[in-house]
Amino acid sequence: MCYADKVSRNQDPFRLKGLQGQAVYLVKGELKLDNPDTSSEIMVGGTEAAMRSLDKRKPAFTGAKAITDVELLRIDEEVLDIMLTWDQLAAPSAAVAKKATEAVDRTDWRTMTGMFAAENLTRGIFATLPSAHIEELLKRFQRVKVSRGQSIIHEGDDGDFYYVIESGRCQVTRQIGGACVELAEIKGGDAFGEEALVANAKRNASVAMKTDGVLLRLAKADFVELLKEPLMHRISMREAQAKVAGGGIWLDVRFAVEYNADKLPGAINIPLNEIRNLFGSLDREKEYIVYCQSGRRSSAAAFLLSQRGYKAHLLEGGFRGSAG
Repeated sequence: MCYADKVSRNQDPFRLKGLQGQAVYLVKGELKLDNPDTSSEIMVGGTEAAMRSLDKRKPAFTGAKAITDVELLRIDEEVLDIMLTWDQLAAPSAAVAKKATEAVDRTDWRTMTGMFAAENLTRGIFATLPSAHIEELLKRFQRVKVSRGQSIIHEGDDGDFYYVIESGRCQVTRQIGGACVELAEIKGGDAFGEEALVANAKRNASVAMKTDGVLLRLAKADFVELLKEPLMHRISMREAQAKVAGGGIWLDVRFAVEYNADKLPGAINIPLNEIRNLFGSLDREKEYIVYCQSGRRSSAAAFLLSQRGYKAHLLEGGFRGSAG
């Protein structure tokens, strides 16, 4: 999902391709950046300063020139935000990890490379899932041990479950002209049966286990329920500022490096993947206005806080959508 952009010495890396909608990092070389106050600075690839995306610099630079040959890394900002949200919600909390009895039989979702493929998260069946429901979605998967040769779904049957392969391999077949034809072999991390979640369609292929393994399955009814937008208190920037003026607290749920680059005045920082472990440190009498870059991570955090009785409001559109 990333691509390298190599630029020759003395060229402006952003003359033809700007920063709009992308996270851009300097990987190699030296880049001269001009500031609005007419000063300039040199950024060197591989240094701590280069760890921050160029589009997040404050104030934004007004011009750039490659002092040496440089290499930039670009990724679509929306795709990056979606993948960060899933990664943080799929990470096991420290509280759960400490419970050995639970940890032994716990799925590490971050190893499900097929499940978490960018294609699935940005354009596949999970793309329309409200981010506030991601944690609940992962909880509702049932873990089922299966044996070699076991039939999982049959061509022509009604769709009922969506499956992710935690371990083992499956064979996908279809009846063509009276003969059983193997279409594919799928393995750990891959998913199948998605039509059961989005349409009332018959199965268009059969799937059987080629080895012993473990499947994670999600009932169609659960997924349909989770596609509904959760009830949350959404507020505009103007409403949020009024609440902060009255004693409310900005809660930034981005990573610390994002928070340090462009936080709102007086905001506290609790990254989404840590918020479950820090509920007790928040004041239940205070109102929290939760925000992130796009509103995706903050909607999940606001939902989690509201579920536990905190007064949480979601900044509509996130930090990016409310700017200006």
